[in-house]
Amino acid sequence: MSEPLRIALAGLGTVGAGVIRLIEANADLIARRAGREIRIVAVSARNRGKDRGVDLSAYAWEDDMVILGEREDVDVVVELVGGADGPALALARTTFEAGKALVTANKAMVAHHGLELAAKAEAAKCAFKFEAAVAGGIPVIKGLKEGAAANAIERVYGILNGTCNYILSTMEDTGRDFADVLAEAQARGYAEADPTFDIDGIDAAHKLAILSSIAFGTAIDFASVRATGIRRVLAADIAQADALGYYIRLIGMAEPETDASGSRRLFQRIHPHLVHRDHPLAHVDGATNAVVAEGNFVGRLLFQGAGAGDGPTASAVVADLIDIARGDVGAPFSIPVGELDTAPAADSGHRTGKAYIRFSVADRPGVLAEITAAMRDAGVSIESLIQKGRAEAGSDEPVLVAMVTHEGPESAIAHALELLEGSESLAEPPLVMPLIGE
Repeated sequence: MSEPLRIALAGLGTVGAGVIRLIEANADLIARRAGREIRIVAVSARNRGKDRGVDLSAYAWEDDMVILGEREDVDVVVELVGGADGPALALARTTFEAGKALVTANKAMVAHHGLELAAKAEAAKCAFKFEAAVAGGIPVIKGLKEGAAANAIERVYGILNGTCNYILSTMEDTGRDFADVLAEAQARGYAEADPTFDIDGIDAAHKLAILSSIAFGTAIDFASVRATGIRRVLAADIAQADALGYYIRLIGMAEPETDASGSRRLFQRIHPHLVHRDHPLAHVDGATNAVVAEGNFVGRLLFQGAGAGDGPTASAVVADLIDIARGDVGAPFSIPVGELDTAPAADSGHRTGKAYIRFSVADRPGVLAEITAAMRDAGVSIESLIQKGRAEAGSDEPVLVAMVTHEGPESAIAHALELLEGSESLAEPPLVMPLIGE
């Protein structure tokens, strides 16, 4: 058996401790599959004295994690600190400049600086792997780079944030509203104290930008991902969706398009959708993630599993280490950085489909006529419409009007909402959610 693959581990939180436990528990199996031992030689974290439930006495300690990338007894650095910039980015740059491989679970860093880091890795002929950065333990990056490598991927979409999926599926099961379920998720540790990155779709946008680059051979472009989260989804929306035969899920969707001039563009969006109950994504509950990729020869592929947690994420990290131990370097984004296409952002206006629109309106005569007139003038055809009266007589609380449109362009709905903008009848801006069929 070859010499051990020597690794340094930066970050000893939930995932870092999970990596240590996994390597120790499955050491023999990992060595047989990798063709050599994978050995931790050095670690770094903020607090040296913290009890992490693992024995660190056999590993060298570095107070400055960036030094890990410079150590002569290290072949691969595993970065599990997080953050798009700061120490994590400094460590990544130092690692490649020292001619060493890097494995990371840091989706923000890859989404913002992935092209720079990939270019450094390619120049140094070092591996740069980040399977754990997207969908935790689900091998979706490997699936796209290897299993579906012969296919032109026509579309990739899915549920990319477990916190949002937990909140939506709990609302679905209990009938409770968003704020109540979010507070429970925070109390249970499923959501951060500041949940902004999750519930506003930013975390999912990081992951979608990475998947888009690998799926379509385009330069990663996080800035062009349009992200709308789930803050405004009500229990009433969940109930209406259920009555229509749909579940609400936060969906990330990316698809290459060709504009009128023949130029290639890329559509990337994070947005809550109504997903038909017969679609494979409809029954993805709790903190589970799922990604669908559609290839021109392989058809629809579904990747589903645990999207976070110490075990699943550690599994993805160690799988990358096994690949490196076997000598797998390859282009980080499947295609060399210099050969990735540049695809400007696609306008969503010409996209067609059905949509659910919910209005919060004053309960007075003429409001419904005002809304339907705007839809008519914008060329939006209404398939069904539901208006709910006040819960209590005499209340001045706004009431909900919900509708589902017939198939049509998104630009028509946007125009209808522009016609209603500033109307005294609307208590708040309408909520629009596209429909995904079977």
